[in-house]
Amino acid sequence: MSQVIEEMLKSYAPRSKTDYEGALQEIIQEITLVGLWRAKFFERAAFYGGTSLRILYGLNRFSEDLDFSLLKPNLHFNLAPFLQAVEEELAILGLKITVDHKIKHPEESIRSAFLKMGTLETFIRIGLNEQLKKHTQSNEVLKLKIEIDIDPPSGFETEIRYLTRPFPFSVRSYVPEDLFAGKMHAVLCRSYKIRVKGRDWYDLIWYVSKGFRLHLSHLEMRMRQSGNYKEREPLTPKRFLTFMEKKIAHLDVKAAQEDLRRFIRNPREIEGWSKPFFQSLLPQIQFTD
Repeated sequence: MSQVIEEMLKSYAPRSKTDYEGALQEIIQEITLVGLWRAKFFERAAFYGGTSLRILYGLNRFSEDLDFSLLKPNLHFNLAPFLQAVEEELAILGLKITVDHKIKHPEESIRSAFLKMGTLETFIRIGLNEQLKKHTQSNEVLKLKIEIDIDPPSGFETEIRYLTRPFPFSVRSYVPEDLFAGKMHAVLCRSYKIRVKGRDWYDLIWYVSKGFRLHLSHLEMRMRQSGNYKEREPLTPKRFLTFMEKKIAHLDVKAAQEDLRRFIRNPREIEGWSKPFFQSLLPQIQFTD
């Protein structure tokens, strides 16, 4: 096992197979960012979404995907060279991955790729004990999904954020106000084909508790682009709060809690969730134009 991976694993103090899998997924996310940085990806794109909150701002929940947005629309953007850089970065540190990057629908604005590695092979590479290996099937796979918006709405700002692990490097990220706008777009407009995403509601609580302002005009641009806001008048705080009240009224709180459980370490922190609780957050939301 490389010294870098060893040191990163120590910070998690994993014990069980599940602990190691979760730690490895987060470590792979961070090394992926290094690979993208070396390939100068952040000259063209910015980091956003739940994983950006965890890595850059200390959000206390796991996030499965790495989400990015181009700085300006480019429907011909090619992600492949940057994925190769990520593959090389992980290989240097002793982690072998395969990349699944197929553009099935060229007209879609979100492009995605999967980084996959055999769980058992990875456990062997990093020298885990025999007991953990015995409880791991040869066909088990660790996966990381990367998504990039190649046709982003305008009106957002970015900033450079600096990180120290696994090495000192930097990423370009949406500013918190625009990250908040992206999250509220998910809360209001995400299509729940299978189940409600409790992660969205967890993040709403986090934004409000941190006192971040919501960039309302960027949220409006996102909602217009997705076809969820067609009014001639601009989106005002009052209109936004009305949308939120309706969303909360139809929220399945128990389903949201159940979705979130595997992404947090302490399920007790969400026991107090209820519709009145989420309603109480709305007057606390502050806005910026």
